[in-house]
Amino acid sequence: MSFLYALDLIGTAAFAASGALAGVRRNMDLLGVLVLGTVTATGGGTLRDILLGDFPPFCFKNETYLYISLGISLLVFFQHHRFDAFKNPLLYFDAVGLGTFVVIGTGKALDFNMGFIGAVTMGIMTATAGGVTRDVLSNRIPLILRKEVYASACLAGAVLMTVLHKTALHPSLTASLAALTVILLRLLAIRHNWSLPKAKVPN
Repeated sequence: MSFLYALDLIGTAAFAASGALAGVRRNMDLLGVLVLGTVTATGGGTLRDILLGDFPPFCFKNETYLYISLGISLLVFFQHHRFDAFKNPLLYFDAVGLGTFVVIGTGKALDFNMGFIGAVTMGIMTATAGGVTRDVLSNRIPLILRKEVYASACLAGAVLMTVLHKTALHPSLTASLAALTVILLRLLAIRHNWSLPKAKVPN
C-alpha cells in the first residue's frame, strides 16, 4: 500500500465518521446516517474526478472507499456514545479529513498536468465539497461559509504542496508537510477560535 493511498483511506474514514456523527446528532435513521457518511467521504473526490474528466469516479473504480465509508458510518451509528469522551469530535475528524483530502486532490490534479490555480482549486474542492454536502443535508450552515479558518487552511496546504511539487523533495515528504499544515492550522483555529476578518459594515 502506497503512502498516498494510505492517506486517502484515512481521510475517507475520518470524513465518513464526521458525516455519520452529523447524521446521528440530527436524529437521522440508519439509512440517513449511512448516506450522510458516504456522501461526506466521497463527495469531494467524486466532484473532482468529474471536473477532471476521470470516469468513472474513484469510488466506483475502487469500492474500498465505499466499504470503508459504510463500515465507519455503521460503527458510528451503533457506537456514537463512545465519541462523547472527545470535545466536539466532529471538528477533529473534519481536520484530519481536510488535510488528507487536500493532499489527494492536489496531487491528482498535478498528475493531470493542471496549472497552479487548477491544482489548488482541485485540492480545496476535494477537501471541502463533501463537508458542504454534509452540512447542507443536515440543515447546518456549511463550515466553509462561516468565519472560521477552514477553506483557508486547505488553501495553505494546497499552495504548499503545489510549490513543493516543483522541488526535489520526495513526494511522500511533500504530501506529509502539506497535510500536517492543514491539520495543524485547523486544530489551532479550533483551539484558539481563530477566524478570518469580516468587512466592517456601518450600522
